[in-house]
Amino acid sequence: MSYKQFSNIIQHKWLWLGVLIILAYLSPYFINGENTHLRIHDNMDSNVVWYKVLAESGKIFTLQDVMLPYAIDGLPRSALPSPFDAVVWLYVLFEPITAYTISQTIMRLAAYFGMYLLLTRFVLAKDTTPWITVGVSLAFAMLPYWPSGALSIAGIPLALYVFLTIRKYKSEAPKHVWVFLVIIPFFSNFILSFVFFVGLMGVLWLVDYIRQKEWNWSFFKALCLMTSMYLVKNYLLITSMFFDSNFTSHREELDLGYNSFERSYELAWENFLYGHTHDEAHQAYIIVPIILFALFLAIFKKVQPKLLITLFLSNLILSFWYAFWYWEGWRLIKDEISIVNTFNFARIHFLDPTIWYIAFAIALVIIWKYAKLGKYLVILVLIAQSLYLFVLTEDIKYGEVGTPTFNEFYSEELFTEIKQYIGEDPSSYRVVSIGMHPTIAQYNGFYTLDTYNNSFPLEYKHNFREVIADELDKSPSLKNYFDTWGGRLYMYVAEHGENYMFTKDRNEPIQQLDINTEALKNLGGDYILSAVPINNADEINLELENRFEHEDSPWEIYLYQVS
Repeated sequence: MSYKQFSNIIQHKWLWLGVLIILAYLSPYFINGENTHLRIHDNMDSNVVWYKVLAESGKIFTLQDVMLPYAIDGLPRSALPSPFDAVVWLYVLFEPITAYTISQTIMRLAAYFGMYLLLTRFVLAKDTTPWITVGVSLAFAMLPYWPSGALSIAGIPLALYVFLTIRKYKSEAPKHVWVFLVIIPFFSNFILSFVFFVGLMGVLWLVDYIRQKEWNWSFFKALCLMTSMYLVKNYLLITSMFFDSNFTSHREELDLGYNSFERSYELAWENFLYGHTHDEAHQAYIIVPIILFALFLAIFKKVQPKLLITLFLSNLILSFWYAFWYWEGWRLIKDEISIVNTFNFARIHFLDPTIWYIAFAIALVIIWKYAKLGKYLVILVLIAQSLYLFVLTEDIKYGEVGTPTFNEFYSEELFTEIKQYIGEDPSSYRVVSIGMHPTIAQYNGFYTLDTYNNSFPLEYKHNFREVIADELDKSPSLKNYFDTWGGRLYMYVAEHGENYMFTKDRNEPIQQLDINTEALKNLGGDYILSAVPINNADEINLELENRFEHEDSPWEIYLYQVS
């Protein structure tokens, strides 16, 4: 290492200390590997398997929306990630847990450096203490992001830094920001969050023109480049939605949003304080009080923190927009305009974490400058928030609540035994699962008639409903869940409700399963992989073939043949 490099590290020692803390935060993935506890909801029950089966399908690149036979006897290729999704290629090159770990590492480091660059270059004064610039960036990087989102939420500060740099320097913007601009779409989801980000950048571009009476063409080129990349990335989804008359998605029958005004109002404040499961900023107990204290302090000191007020009110508005998107009053419009019904405009709330942590940094600067003992309070607050978030790493968080590890959840050895017992090529028969997520079977190479995906043929949903209709009739909540959304094509059991994790320590038998096995047979169903015994199996033409168990697996699987 040269003296210049060493000097640079010393100069930015606090920044590199933050990197070391992030690596410590990530260490369970590297140390435990498949024995790491991971989030199940919208992660191991879905995206992890989608990436794996796509990587193994031989259908990553297709010009047309071909059908993949591993699920529902033909899942449209457009229902799975784009071939231009960088995470797909991580799953091609590495084992799933390794790909997952690399993705997490990229996410955290991008969040950290993105927020740091944004704060130091555009939000805070150059002489701001690294306690705030590094501390806030570190806390932001350790948020419990939706793991499969990659840079969809965590990368927004980096994207904002890129656009603000191009906006400021125009054609003289440094090359590295254009490199970031090109890379970000490969690691992020346009429909989930960046459609809103790009839209807001477009509004900013227009506002600049109105104010300055001059077009910023470099900024416009950046907008066009990012938008074009997302459109190319999502070519399969776009062609299936707008140019394939033979495909009607189940999303056409989405019927969400019947909350009362009172419930919508409550939900707005819940989101404002506690966030959404996919974008938790953990703002309620430290960040919001600190912002309020900073605002009162600013009033007392006759300071006008316009940006802080704007950001705080913006998140309040976004929370109300999110909550009232599900208000029953919207149904009149949703029932008439398809795109309003099928596209979730409430997802703009995924911008919340970025807004909260920029506001947090500004509030801390005010306290540092104007409060008596403010420096000590700021340091204490940053340490408290960082420690709180550090222990929310997946392995600790989900280990404490008894979630299976990656290895336990998918239990490859157990399901290999089941495949060997059946003794046929998995492509020659079809299975469904009861008491566990069907993606577990998919991960292990089974071809399933049940699934969890963002889009699939509406006709298949109707046919599958015939299998579980009697169980849905026994549970109004399950019936409403399936009929109004239906993204989870599961073998619902009224006795189970929306619980799909019946491990062998809690596998009480189903007393009365009312499914239409004839309809299941017509769909091609041959076997049921049940995590619990079915007491009335004989009455509904199910024959117990065998029971499977493995000492390292949390599952006890009852294999029933549909006769």
